[in-house]
Amino acid sequence: MELQMNTLPLRKTALSVGIAALTSLTLGAFSLPVSAQTTSTEQQWVPGRLLVQPRAGLSDAEFEKIIKPHGARQVGKIEGINVRIIQLPPQASEKAVEALLKHNKHLEFVERDMLLKPDLVADDPYFGSAWHLPKIGAPTAWDVTQGQNVTIAILDSGVDGQHADLAPKLVSGWNFYDGNSDTADVYGHGTQVAGAAAAASNNSIGVSAVAGAARIMPIRVTDTSGQGLLSHMASGITWAADRGAKVANLSFAGAGGYATVQTAAQYMKSKGGLVVTAAGNYGTEQTFAASDTTIVVSATTSNDDRASWSSYGAFVDVAAPGTSIWTTTRGGGYTAASGTSVASPVAAGVVGLMMAANSNLSASSVEKLLFSTATDLGTAGFDTSYGNGRVNAAAAVQAAVGAVAADTTAPTVSLTNPVNGSTVKGIIVVDVAASDNVGVNRVELMVNGTKIATDTGVPYGFSWDSSAVPDGTATLVAYAYDAAGNYATKSISVKVENATSSSGTGSDTAAPQVGIGGLSDGSQVNGRVTVQATATDNVAVTKTRLYIDGGLVATSNGGSVTYKWNARSATTGTHTITAEADDAAGNKGSTSVRVVR
Repeated sequence: MELQMNTLPLRKTALSVGIAALTSLTLGAFSLPVSAQTTSTEQQWVPGRLLVQPRAGLSDAEFEKIIKPHGARQVGKIEGINVRIIQLPPQASEKAVEALLKHNKHLEFVERDMLLKPDLVADDPYFGSAWHLPKIGAPTAWDVTQGQNVTIAILDSGVDGQHADLAPKLVSGWNFYDGNSDTADVYGHGTQVAGAAAAASNNSIGVSAVAGAARIMPIRVTDTSGQGLLSHMASGITWAADRGAKVANLSFAGAGGYATVQTAAQYMKSKGGLVVTAAGNYGTEQTFAASDTTIVVSATTSNDDRASWSSYGAFVDVAAPGTSIWTTTRGGGYTAASGTSVASPVAAGVVGLMMAANSNLSASSVEKLLFSTATDLGTAGFDTSYGNGRVNAAAAVQAAVGAVAADTTAPTVSLTNPVNGSTVKGIIVVDVAASDNVGVNRVELMVNGTKIATDTGVPYGFSWDSSAVPDGTATLVAYAYDAAGNYATKSISVKVENATSSSGTGSDTAAPQVGIGGLSDGSQVNGRVTVQATATDNVAVTKTRLYIDGGLVATSNGGSVTYKWNARSATTGTHTITAEADDAAGNKGSTSVRVVR
């Protein structure tokens, strides 16, 4: 589709200011004008647009019923992960509609289509040496592999396809910003990132990279200023996964903290690949939600210290060298660059080496070995500066070679909602808990022998229209699969009664009672605060969630949930903590307190 340039009227308030139109978003067969709105915290998003994932099994007609009361319409879909792109009417509040939709039990997540800035790479005034390669043991790892037969996707501003150290490595990519195959670098960031991961090695020119024999898949997701949308990033991840990429690098701070990117990363994981992201260059502790879907990388110096400007926090998985890293530049040159933007592809290169060393390993196995072989730095064990430690290519590749790929252990699975023997009617929520010694690949729901839907992301959940089967006893079976093809099942029986009602979730109409311990309206908070919510119900509580200022921070499949909140990093002022609980019949109870920072 050709690029359509549109300029939208901008909204300005004391706390927000619109910026000039960027371009039109093209995903598949639709194109949307893209503007951006900012807040005082510099967050930017597309006005009027939300990213929504319905539960697996929810029909398009039922999804339309959910969004229609808000005047919203679906304008696109991110293939592979069933994320819908919806547009709100003019002047609608994205935050308000987002908050309302988040409480709908048939939606997995709702978030604004955020515009993220790259972790800008700072050029050194001198042409540094490749100190980072021996530091992580790359030459030793190269005795086994240099990344042959592995493709690393670089989701960024494009890649210079004429660069002598990159051109021989490139495979076909895609431009999600313009909706075409032109993946030329329009900003310069992507070429530096690509070179750090997989610039050609042993070719007597330029630089060496961690995975010098790996292929590079260029995927452009940014505008000419280097900023990219969540929807483009998620589309790029699923596109790369469907075309054989085993590693995807995303050098944008906080990208891994958004549900849309996490869902796309989980999709790639189910295809045998891993997504690596940058921690950011803020130099402070960040409170991005930790997730097992992406690998988040902080930056270290040649002395194995955390770089002063590197972000840190509980969300960091590993660290990697990120100061004065020799890499490629747009236009055919080279530079020594610094930032988590280059630390991330260094770690991605190590992942590529591991996958090349043992192609039979699952993505989850590679991830676990990367963490367990990392060189422990700072406080013994896991810490917020280095995560599991600084990547060690030599140890990681050796572990990958020696790993036994055969996995014969089946997952464990249970149906947590509805409860066995309960009476149901209308569209009901079906929750499944599944775990595995390596990793769950997917969960399928069958009803009376017919597959309803498949879910690949934690938490596993479905929306089932019970009116599709006759009244009487129905058998629900959850199948949990791992990457090796091992599976386990769990079945329950429910009584379907739709004859007297066309909607509802069962005979139980009493909502859970929810409380937040230790906090009340007006409580002063600072530092680390333990927030605990408990819920009780006349039958059973199936899920409890905690929200801070409308954002989901913790969830559990039971009647209590705890979250350690770093209130010190919150803005000064009032913050709302909300606890919400569901019972087996889909009834929902909630309570909120307003605290002061």
